[in-house]
Amino acid sequence: MIRTVILGQGLVATHFAVGVERIKTGEIEAYGVPLAEYKMPYGIEDIEIVASYDVDERKVGKTLFDIANMVLRGLLPVPRSLKDVVVRMGIHIGSLNGLPFSAVGLEEKLGGVAGAVERFVEELRELRPDVIINVITTEPAEPFGSIAELEAAIENNRVDRLSASQVYAYATARYAAETGRKVAFVNVIPTPLANDDAFVKLYEQCSSLILGDDGATGATPLTADILEHLAERGRKVISIAQFNIGGNTDFLALTAPERNLMKERTKSSIVEDILGYDVPHYIKPTGYLEPLGDKKFVSMHIWWKTFNGLEDELIVNLRINDSPALAGLLVDLVRISKALLDRGVKGTAYPVNAFFMKNPGPKGAKNISRVLAFHRLIGYLSSQGILAGSIRSGP
Repeated sequence: MIRTVILGQGLVATHFAVGVERIKTGEIEAYGVPLAEYKMPYGIEDIEIVASYDVDERKVGKTLFDIANMVLRGLLPVPRSLKDVVVRMGIHIGSLNGLPFSAVGLEEKLGGVAGAVERFVEELRELRPDVIINVITTEPAEPFGSIAELEAAIENNRVDRLSASQVYAYATARYAAETGRKVAFVNVIPTPLANDDAFVKLYEQCSSLILGDDGATGATPLTADILEHLAERGRKVISIAQFNIGGNTDFLALTAPERNLMKERTKSSIVEDILGYDVPHYIKPTGYLEPLGDKKFVSMHIWWKTFNGLEDELIVNLRINDSPALAGLLVDLVRISKALLDRGVKGTAYPVNAFFMKNPGPKGAKNISRVLAFHRLIGYLSSQGILAGSIRSGP
C-alpha cells in the first residue's frame, strides 16, 4: 500500500479522493490518469489515503465523505469509504488571508511555527506516510536557497518570510530524517520547492524525494505542445496570448496580485525554453467569475510567420474541468513517487517534473513540450524498472 497524506482538502483533493475510491470499486475507468494503461509496481488500488489537513474551520474535524458531499453538491456519488478519514488542523501561515473563509492553523494554536512543525512531525510518526501531496491554495512565496536560512526562519517564527507549503515540506523532511522512513513530497502548486536548492538538498540528506512545482493541466501543456510543433517546422512565433477565467477557490485566490504572480511565473517559463527565443506573450490567469465554477474558460491566440513571409494564426477556446484534470495526475504522481523511493531516488527527479509540472525542478531546469516529456518519462521509468510495458489493447 502507498500511505498517502493530503495537504489542502479543496476541490482537487476531493476529486482525487473520490476518484481513487470509485476506481478501486470498478465504478469508473481510470480516464485522465496518464499511465493507467502501463504496468507499474503499484496499482491505483494500492493508494490508501490515511490523513488530510486543512485550515478552513468548516472542514477541520469533518470526514472526507462530509466534505465531498459539501463541495461536489451532488455532482458525483461519494464513496462511503471516505468516512474513515477525518480532516486534521494544518498549517496556515496566512495561506487563506484575504479569502472569505475563517481559517486557523497549528502555528496559531501552538504559539509559533516551531510548535507547528513539532506537532506535524509527531502526527506523521503516527500516520507513517509514504507520499504527501500538497494541493493547498496558491500562496505567495519566495525560495530560500540555503538550508540554514530556511531553518533560521522557522526558528525565529518568520511568518512574514515563510509559506505554509515551505513549513509542511520542511517538517516532512524532519520526519524522514528522524525516523529513517523515506517520504515523497509532491508539490502541485506554484510555491518553489523542487526549484529551491534548500529543499532539494534537504530531501537528498534524508534520502527522500521532492517533486514539483505547479501541476501542468489544461491550457499550458497544450500551449507547450503547439509551440513545439511550430519550432520543429521552423516557423517564427510573433506573439502568444493565453488566459484562463474560473470560478473556483483557486481562481478567487488569484485575484490577489501576489498570488497571481506566482502562477504567472510558472506558466510563462515555457516560451523561451521551448522556442529558444522570447516573444511578446501574455500567459496567466486573468479573472474570477463565480458562475463558471470549476469548469474554467480558456482562450489562446498564437501568431506566427511561415514560408514566404506569410503569417498564420491559431485561436483556441476551451471549457475544462479544472480540478479533476489535476487530480488525475496526482494518481500517477503518488504511484511513481513510491516506486522511485523504493529504488533509492532522492532529491528531485527532473524527468517526472518535466511532464507533470509547469515549472519543473530543479532550479534552472528547462520546460519542454509535454509530447517530448512524456516519451522521456516513459524511458526514464523504464530504465528505473518501474514500467514493464504497456497494457494498451489498441485504439
